[in-house]
Amino acid sequence: MFLAFALTSCATPVAGAAPAPPYLISAPTETPDPAAPSDSEITAAREQAQIWLDAANLPPGAIRSEETIGGFTSYTGWPCGPVEELEAFWTIPGATVSDTANWLREHPTADLITTAFAPVTDDPAIDSAMIGYIPAPDSQEGIVYTIARKGDGVAVRAEIAAQTESAVCPPLPDGGMYGAPGQG
Repeated sequence: MFLAFALTSCATPVAGAAPAPPYLISAPTETPDPAAPSDSEITAAREQAQIWLDAANLPPGAIRSEETIGGFTSYTGWPCGPVEELEAFWTIPGATVSDTANWLREHPTADLITTAFAPVTDDPAIDSAMIGYIPAPDSQEGIVYTIARKGDGVAVRAEIAAQTESAVCPPLPDGGMYGAPGQG
């Protein structure tokens, strides 16, 4: 009987005591992650990604699609981060994969440099290609255009990633190096 009384008395408020004021009751809080980017870093990265998208340079006749165009069989994995990512799509009626890829390679977006080291051959069997652009050698951010044959023309997807100021690249084992965006 004493044990039951002792347990219940622990949960019973003291008679005549006022409840604790709300400002004294502590709510659970999350401890901020010191490695997480600040809001200003995220905003700056998002703005940079938008600048690159706004400067996208596509061949004449390209029509921007407000809808996602499906059927792309690859994607760009941005290994360093955090990054802010955007995606955009275009169609180009009557175009070929090789003509579009080579045009993109020869007409840089903004002040970015291409990671494509050779032209795409004019082979009807080629049904997709990738052309990457980065802001500086060894960068792991920028734009990767993927060109895919669609009906009587091609579709182009732009994958854009801009790193936050605090972005890091995980080290690779045995002194490995990351490939340039757009090189598969």
